[in-house]
Order: sequence, then C-alpha cells, then structure tokens
Amino acid sequence: MNELSLVAAFMIGLLGSTHCIGMCGGIVGSLTMGLGPAQRRSFFSLLPYLLVYNFGRLSSYALAGFLLGWLTQSLGGFFSMGGFPLGGFIGGLFMLALGVYIAGWWQSLAVLEKAGAVFWRKIEPLGRRFLPVSSLPQALGLGLLWGWLPCGMVYSTLAWASTSGSAVQTSALMLAFGLGTLPMLLLMGTLAQKLQAFSRNPWVRNIAGLILIGFGVLMLVNVFGGGHQHGGHMQHMMPGHEMNHEGMDHGAMGHEDMDHSGH
Repeated sequence: MNELSLVAAFMIGLLGSTHCIGMCGGIVGSLTMGLGPAQRRSFFSLLPYLLVYNFGRLSSYALAGFLLGWLTQSLGGFFSMGGFPLGGFIGGLFMLALGVYIAGWWQSLAVLEKAGAVFWRKIEPLGRRFLPVSSLPQALGLGLLWGWLPCGMVYSTLAWASTSGSAVQTSALMLAFGLGTLPMLLLMGTLAQKLQAFSRNPWVRNIAGLILIGFGVLMLVNVFGGGHQHGGHMQHMMPGHEMNHEGMDHGAMGHEDMDHSGH
C-alpha cells in the first residue's frame, strides 16, 4: 500500500472533521459532563479521557475496515471485472458524494446514514451504561461503541478504503482516516463553541467539500486511463492499485524472459 493512500485517508478525516463537530459534539459533551471539577479544569486534565475515548473510536473504525476489507478480499476479482477497476470507480463516486455532503450542498449520504441507524438502534442502549463518564474504562467503552455511530462520512470512507481488496489495507486506511479526525475532536473538549462556529462557516465547508471532490475526480480520471496512460502519481490515490500494477509488471518481465530464452 503506497504512503499516498494513507495520506489521502488522513486528509479525508482532517477535512471532513468539520462534519464531526456537528455530529459528535454532543457525545464529547456527554463524555466530559460527568467528570469532576478537577478533571474539567483544563485541557490537560481532560486529555487522558479524550485520548482513551478516541482510542476506542479509532479501534472501531479499524475493526470495521478489517471486516469489510476481509469481505471484499474474499470476493476476489469482483472489483476488477473484465480488467475494469470497478473498486476504484465505486470509490471515486463515494468520494464525490462525500465532498458534496461535507459542503452541505446535498445530503447525498443520508440514505447510508438511515440504513446504519437500524443497526445503531440495537447497540445505542449499551452506550448509556457508560454515562455519565467518571473513569477511563468508561471513556474507552463509550468510544468503542460510538465508533459505530451511523455517519455518512465514515461509511463513504469505508467504501473507498474497501476497494483496496485487502483486510489489512482497509483497516490501515480507516485508522489513518480516524487519525485525521483526531485533532478536531481533541480540541472540541475545550474549544467546543469556537469550533462549532468555525465548522458552520460556509467557506470552511465549501473548501473542504471541493478538496474532497478533487480527490474523487482524480480517482475517476485514474480509473478511466489517465493515471495509466501518463504514468502519473494519480494512480496512488486508489488504494490497492500499486499491488495490481506491480503484479502486471512482474508478468510483463516474465514474458520478456521467455522471449529471450527462446520458449
């Protein structure tokens, strides 16, 4: 897996974290509400609870990535039917939908969130057992459960990451995505009001959405031959592409060896 794929996943989380403020702000508020005055006194006293909570959340992302990656890996050649990189095409479409969604122009991923809400209603009552949070184990349990919160941004990134066709790669990409959301959610513990005002700024959402749309366009250009024909670095925007490309190169070398040996 090329490092650029991990950077792309991190950037998706970083740019999309403006959405996380509105989605998870109440959860972070619930996390700190039950703590005593000493724990809420400063950012550094809150930090252990925020770190443990987010460790649980990122662990859930990585687990979801591993499970879906294992499923797509077991499907074998489905994502490259007839030589066409179907996985990259699907991932590019999801990235475009995510950009439009983050910008607030169209609730393109609302259907996914409604579908996830069915599953969430079954596990959400478990989260109440950890509230109010007054200890680190409770913060960890809350994070592990809230990582499954129905979120169009998480679902679309998961769909993109799963096109790598590998359980380990999909899990790593989701972990990189989660790390991208971390700075905003850590700061939310002490700067919630300022960050919420920042995230509601139309220019902030529009710029983040446009950059994500740019990711999607690059992926689709690569799928339809742009990355292959010109040998550019755009091919690295699609997770798992490097492995296939390398495999084709080995195949080509094998043919050359056969020609030179006279067979």
